[in-house]
Order: sequence, then C-alpha cells, then structure tokens
Amino acid sequence: MSNPIRVLSDHLVNQIAAGEVVERPASVIKELIENSLDAGCARLEIDVEQGGIKRLRVRDDGRGIARDQLALALARHATSKLFELADLEAVGTLGFRGEALPSIASVSRLTLTSRVRPDSDDAASDRAGDSAWEVAVAIDGRLEGPRPAAHPSGTSVEVRDLFFNTPARRKFLRTEKTEFDHVDQVVRRLALARPDVALELRHNGRVVHQLPAADGRPESVLARLDRLLGAGFAEQSLEIDVSAVDLRLHGWVRRPAFSRSQPDQQFFYVNGRLIRDRLITHAIRQAFSDFLHQARHPGYVLFLELPPRLVDVNVHPAKHEVRFRESRQVHDFIQRALQRRLAQGVLGGAESDAPMPETSGMAAGAFGGAPDRLAGSPGGGGDSAIQYRSPPPRASGVGTRHPTSALGVGDGRRVYQASLALQRPAVDAARAARAGGDTEPSVAAATDLPPLGFALAQLNGVYLLAESAEGLILVDIHAAHERIGYERLKRAWSAGRVTSQPLLVPHSLQVDPREADRLEEQRETLARLGLVLDRLGIDRVVVREVPALLRQADMDALVRDLLADLAAQGESTRLEEAIDSVLATLACHGSVRANRRLTLDEMNALLRDMERTERIDQCNHGRPTWVRLSHADLDRLFLRGR
Repeated sequence: MSNPIRVLSDHLVNQIAAGEVVERPASVIKELIENSLDAGCARLEIDVEQGGIKRLRVRDDGRGIARDQLALALARHATSKLFELADLEAVGTLGFRGEALPSIASVSRLTLTSRVRPDSDDAASDRAGDSAWEVAVAIDGRLEGPRPAAHPSGTSVEVRDLFFNTPARRKFLRTEKTEFDHVDQVVRRLALARPDVALELRHNGRVVHQLPAADGRPESVLARLDRLLGAGFAEQSLEIDVSAVDLRLHGWVRRPAFSRSQPDQQFFYVNGRLIRDRLITHAIRQAFSDFLHQARHPGYVLFLELPPRLVDVNVHPAKHEVRFRESRQVHDFIQRALQRRLAQGVLGGAESDAPMPETSGMAAGAFGGAPDRLAGSPGGGGDSAIQYRSPPPRASGVGTRHPTSALGVGDGRRVYQASLALQRPAVDAARAARAGGDTEPSVAAATDLPPLGFALAQLNGVYLLAESAEGLILVDIHAAHERIGYERLKRAWSAGRVTSQPLLVPHSLQVDPREADRLEEQRETLARLGLVLDRLGIDRVVVREVPALLRQADMDALVRDLLADLAAQGESTRLEEAIDSVLATLACHGSVRANRRLTLDEMNALLRDMERTERIDQCNHGRPTWVRLSHADLDRLFLRGR
C-alpha cells in the first residue's frame, strides 16, 4: 500500500531547505556575514570554536532588528529585502530569500540578539533602541522570547551544536582544522569584497585576522590585499578600472610573471557577490592566453558592476552562480579589458589598437627592422640584422666563479666610462627632480630619464643592467627580445590577409551531425582565418585549405578542438592560438641568444623597444623579462639608513 500524500511540517521543510543553504559551518558563516553586510554594518566580529561545529557567532554594528520583528526574522521566507515580484528582477542585496536563519535554526541551537541602532528607521518604534532583545530556538523548534538582553547596537547570531539533531549530516563534517580552513576561506573572500568594513576573526579564543577598515586611501586597500593574499600581491599586480556602457570592471590582476601553479587566488565578484561562472572563467583565461603556459593559473581580485536588472542572481540555492542577460557582451568586455591592461603592463606599453612606433635615431639599425622581420633572425639580412661579435676569451678561473667579471660594454672600461659620462647629465637631472632640488619643473621634465633608463653593462652575456630614475633595472636580454619579436610578427600577420595554402590532397574526417552543423555555421569566419572547409554529407567534412603557418599541423586534432570549443562557448580561438604558437616559436629562435655581446647602442635600443612594446613585462612563456631594484631596495640590501 502506497503512503498517502501529506503536507510536511514547517520544521521538516526548514531542514530540507537547510540542505541547500547549510553544508558546513562555513556555509553558516557566509549567510550570517552577508546578512550583516546587508544591514549596513561597519564592523564584524566572528568567533568560532572547534571549527564552527561546537559554536560560532557573528556580531555586527548594523541597523539592528526591532523587538516585534525578531520572531519574523526566524520565520521561513520572511525578508525585508523583497516586496514584490519585480524586485526579484533587480536584486541589490547579498541575501533576499529569507531562508537562511530558519534553515540554520532547524539544524542547530540558535540565539538571535539585537538592538536597534539609534539612527535606524526602526529606532522610534523601538524606544530609540534603548535596550536589546533576544529570541532563541528551543530543541523542539519552538521560539523562546523575546526577552531583554545586554547588547550594543547591532545584531549577534550565535549557532551552537551544528547538526545536533541530524547525525547523518553531522558525520559528513571533517576535522576541526579542515572545517576552520573553510571558514577562513569564506571570511577572506568577503573581507576582500568589503575593505571598508573592519573585521576580526577568532578561533578558539585566538585572533586569526584583525583587519581595520580601509580609510579611503589606496594604500590601506592594498594593505588588506597583502594581509589576505600574502605580502607582495599588491606589488606584483596591475590595477584595472575600465567602464563601457553599463559595465565596469575594476580591481587587481596579478602580472603573468607571478602566475600560480593552482587556481587558489581567483576572486571574481558581480555586484559585490563572489561567483563561480564558466563564462567569466573562460573570458579571463582567454585574456591570459598569450601570456601563460597551460599549466599555470592567473591570480586576480576583480569586481564587475552592472545594473541589477542585467543579471539574475536567483539561479543557484547558495547564490554561487549568476546568469547574465547579455552574456556575450559581458564575456567580450571582460576579455578585452584585461587583454588591454595586460598589454600595457607596468610600463604602460602601446595600446593594442595603436600602431607600433618605429625605433628612431641611432638605435634603428639595432632592433628596429621591418615589422615583419626579426632583427638578427635567419634571413633577416640588410641593416636590420644585428652583427654580433663573439665574446672575448676569458682568463682561466674568471667568469664562472666571478660572474661580475663579465661586466663591461664594447671595448671595456674606456667605453663604459664614456657611456656613463654621456648619460650622467640626464641621470643627475632626474635625481634632482625626484629629490625636489633646485631644478625647474620644466627642465626636469625635459631631461627626465626614460622608464627603463640607460644601459650600463651586460652581465655574464645574459642580463642587461641599466640605471633609471627609480633605481637599477635588470633585463633578461633573450626574453625581452623574444617578446618584441613576437609582437612584431603578430602585427605583421594580422596586418595583411591571412595566407592560406590549399592541400594537395583534401583531408576529410567524420564528425557528429550536430558538430558538422556548427562548422557549417562558422564556415565564413573560419575561412577568414585561412581554414576552408566543406560539408560532404550529414556527418563528414573536408578540409581544403589551411593557414600557411599550420600546414604541418595535425588536422584531425585541430578540427576536433575547434568543435569542442564551439560546443562549449559558441565560438573558438583555436586557430588564432595555433598561429600564435607558431609565431612564438619563430620569435624564440630569432631572438638574441645568451653570451652574445651587445654594444651600448644595441642595449639602449633594446630598452627603448621594450618601452614601446605591448606585454613586455613577460616573455612568450610567462617568465619576467625585467625587474627593478628601487633605491629603497638597494638601501635595504646594504643596511643604509639603519
């Protein structure tokens, strides 16, 4: 006999809902902190015991809850954040469903204490917030209170013995350390999103985080980034702030040279809400595609702001995912904004839409050849090719044990001293301007050093040393020249029509009928990239022409990768990536090799080309091309001023 249909009790409904909202103590912390932020708090105190399994409490100084509203706060689907259906289309708060508190209360011993803040709208109805009130949920689910309590303005939610009445779920909790690690991650993510809110986290009575509120100065925000993500994050990152129509992307993206082996420093917020979205992840990965090896992961703290009506946050029970009304527009905006900022790098190189300036003056013969030809590459020929001299023979025991013996430019000390004498006026003028000397501002600006300064020497045949206004510049010659050559080859490739090469024997392959449909829809786009395909039947396509650079590629693998991308994202950049890979190889083989002696003019030409090249901060493999040791860094190394 089948069971009759029954209406579930409210308590059981709440426990089922808790399965969506409450997974572990970290889930409780997330919901409670979001409620506090929605209440306009300026300070948060979080206490955790035994990883949050035994006890956790979140106290804020927000608006507070009036006495007659406390019981409603624990009622299911009771919320102050939505009033009608139209509000659901433009949610502007982190929480809005009214499920969190009753769901948490159904699987724990919960106490809610609050005192209305004097400046709150509810203050007048609650006797100006002159006392605090408390309600608690009994073991059987009944509500006890409200009763008077001692509490400052704001709200505290205390949760004890999580899952005490659902042992089947409690046994899935991990060790105290593991559960607290999850709590710590949630707190970090929310602290990154709201640097304006002071926050303190304690575990078993020990202070883990004590973060003051940012005071509006950029330095205070950067200090929080370093405390939460490790010292050096701010220094190793590029700040971005780009707006277009209704979209704004701002935050920090770690320079590709400081990429990670794990995706553990990736934080993306949509209207203040941390989300995990495949569309966003793909856009960011595409922006980094020309910088990172596949095994490396970018780091970032990014905020996307757009009108609430353009994003649906009601698509996931825990609100981890969102749906954009114009997903393709959002994807392209993020990808292009990041690509442009990464291209500028630390030096602020040429914009991706701007033509590459030609090298001028004496340096033109060294690194300023035709844009479709690498200086010094095989077949380059003419004045654009660098004429290298073999390094002078080293005396026995010199060089390997004493790397500094490789210092010296051209013909040795005489040329080195002469180069310093020529550069000294500009260096002195720049230093005087930096130190606030007697130099007139107009004169200082006219004689200021370029960003990478002037070359001093070549070290061990590998590194270039230069003096800039900020300190000492060290350049990996091969890596820098590789990036310069790669960018020139890409520009030359994209400037003209992509050259395709007909296959002597067209290559046919069998695909799924739906995959053949996708290829046919993208046929014109692929043809513009040099890949010409025809459909032979329901499940067969034939490749007739390929980009000239990819004539040796594995056609089966390339086409199937294209199909995988079209199925996942609706478009593919496989061809561009494959072409870029070939160009990167050409640039690598045509760039300056180790132990090649460069003249002073050639080294200065390289520095000037670096200042004009996009993405110059790292080579094609993601390694740094140059670093700077500031005057302060040098002083610390030699204990000056201590």
